[in-house]
Amino acid sequence: MEDRQAAALRRLQVLSPGFLPDVGLSGGSLRQAPCSSSPSKQEDSSDLVSVPPHLFRDAPVSSRSQYESLYSQSLGDPDGFWGGEAKCLFWKNPWDADRPVCAYNFDKRKGPIFVEWFRGGYTNVCYNAIDRHVDSGRGNQVAVLWEGNDPRFNARITYSELLRYVCQVANLLRSRGVKKGDRVCIYMPMILELPVAMLACARIGAIHSVVFAGFSAEALSGRILDCQSQVVLTCSAVRRGDKMLLLKEIVDEALQLCSQRSGFSVETCVVYDNETAVPRKNVAWQARDIWWQDAVRECSTSAEVEWMESEEPLFMLYTSGSTGKPKGVLHTVGGYMVYASTTFKYCFAPRKEDIFWCTADCGWITGHTYVVYGPLLNGTTSLVYEGVPAWPHPGRCWEIVDKYKVTAFYTAPTLIRSLQAYDKEHVKKFSRSSLRLLATAGEPINPKAWNWYFDVVGDRRCPILDTWWQTETGGVMLTPLPGAWPLKPGSATLPFFGVEPVVLDQQGKELKGPCEGYLCIRHPWPGIARTIYGDHKRYEETYFSTWLSYYNTGDGCRRDENGYITITGRVDDVINVSGHRISTSEVEAALASHPGCAEVAVVGFPHEVKGEGIYAYIIQMDGHTDRGELIKALKVLARKEIGGFAVPDVLHFVPGLPKTRSGKVMRNILRKIASNRTDLGDTSTLADPAVVSKIISSKM
Repeated sequence: MEDRQAAALRRLQVLSPGFLPDVGLSGGSLRQAPCSSSPSKQEDSSDLVSVPPHLFRDAPVSSRSQYESLYSQSLGDPDGFWGGEAKCLFWKNPWDADRPVCAYNFDKRKGPIFVEWFRGGYTNVCYNAIDRHVDSGRGNQVAVLWEGNDPRFNARITYSELLRYVCQVANLLRSRGVKKGDRVCIYMPMILELPVAMLACARIGAIHSVVFAGFSAEALSGRILDCQSQVVLTCSAVRRGDKMLLLKEIVDEALQLCSQRSGFSVETCVVYDNETAVPRKNVAWQARDIWWQDAVRECSTSAEVEWMESEEPLFMLYTSGSTGKPKGVLHTVGGYMVYASTTFKYCFAPRKEDIFWCTADCGWITGHTYVVYGPLLNGTTSLVYEGVPAWPHPGRCWEIVDKYKVTAFYTAPTLIRSLQAYDKEHVKKFSRSSLRLLATAGEPINPKAWNWYFDVVGDRRCPILDTWWQTETGGVMLTPLPGAWPLKPGSATLPFFGVEPVVLDQQGKELKGPCEGYLCIRHPWPGIARTIYGDHKRYEETYFSTWLSYYNTGDGCRRDENGYITITGRVDDVINVSGHRISTSEVEAALASHPGCAEVAVVGFPHEVKGEGIYAYIIQMDGHTDRGELIKALKVLARKEIGGFAVPDVLHFVPGLPKTRSGKVMRNILRKIASNRTDLGDTSTLADPAVVSKIISSKM
């Protein structure tokens, strides 16, 4: 064991050379941030920022040296580290003691790719998230606070009340024939019933597939067909800000498309009656439909737990892939549960009195792990918000923070940049004195937005956890730990326990020390997705084919002299728009279906608010001369086929596209043109080099 730990420490020193005492780090000035100091004018991303250390003396990790010790153990003795974390949770039967907690193969040359954690152990995530706390006498603690789109509507539910409600929904699902291993599609807004539905599925061993209630009927139908869900849970309608979304109508259209395309029929559609949005009498009805409230009322408040083997599926979540076909990323019970619980505990250092608010929708992985599972596994109170962050006024977030005394606020850089555009008085008019921790997820945060978040929202007293992770990772992979070391604006800093990042060059060679290249992970962690539902070959090709023996994140990164890692963006054909991963080919397919388009190429480009925007190059079909009408039609088409978040920011009509002689579109050139870069590289190998200057000259 000593040899393994020594090897882990050597890797740690290579990863982050020159680990130094807690007083600071070399290579950059250290900005102190006492509560009474005035905001600094410095915005250099190389500066390091310190926060008052006394605020987090009771955190699970309160110093750099403590982190280094635990990190070394997590790599060198995973059985001891992760076994210890898993034992903090309840297992009906323990995992096999005569085998390592993790078995895996990351190298296709040695056989199929696989990952297993805690094999042979039986547990249940719902039981650990609710029953365990009730059984320990904490049933009267508030589990979830809900704030409606309209501030007049709100609710709170204790752990005991949540347990009864979840059991009722679990019994409802069982009464409709849902059993262990069945898929349940959830297409709901951020109402209290969304996390209840997820937990009810987990309780009975059904695999939930939450689809963001902003996807179109077209996108929803594809996801239902892929997972063959016999039951859909939805809502009559919802108001987001001043807009109405008729969700039941979208579901009806999606189910009609399912029937037309494959003859597949959903047996049951459970509809939550959201009377604050639309009267029940105005909702179209089918024989398969039942009202949520009417059905749940008849169900028992006690439901037997389905004990699940650690490697059995918990949920799937669809994410865009570079082929254009969304992929159902599958997470399993034991590893995901342990990782969600552990990352929440160390990253957010929860206290009994904390009110934790993650603004993510449960249609995305952040909502799964840090709205529902992570907080509840740790017995924390989680805030769920239905509405729009800047409606009905730009200070809505901070109004909610004051209303509920929120202590930790976790959001996306897109939201920060959008609120930054307003006068800071919209922030300052609210106290925010309850806040002790800020965090971001979903995309890299630029230093300017980081500094605004730190200086204005946090009054320079709240550390910012700039977290990097993915749908496929299940939880945080790179992050500062609150109070343990200085922060760097725009950098996710250091790896979480058990995560060993490596930086590769174009030839797949590992780079040491300060460098820039491709971000990969050497070994599995408990939260890693196990497969793509129904397509394990695609899983292997997507994550393990580019660089053998590593998990390929698809992101580029830069590592500085302190070992701090900054994510530089996607290196594949997926765009990260406001934290939503969108396949370029999926957008291309939608736009190219219009008869006015001869050819389409889509790339990402820097966007001041969204982080990354969608830039579409269009070759117009002869005969379609009304460009203004075509632009309108293409935007409508993207919204209809995928969703409003997939509407291109720029539609650039071009005479041709830069292609190799084999016909491959050189998207790296198109990305540079979209970003106003002039370093286009060697274009002489293109089939028609002159097309590049034509594209540039046609840019408006």
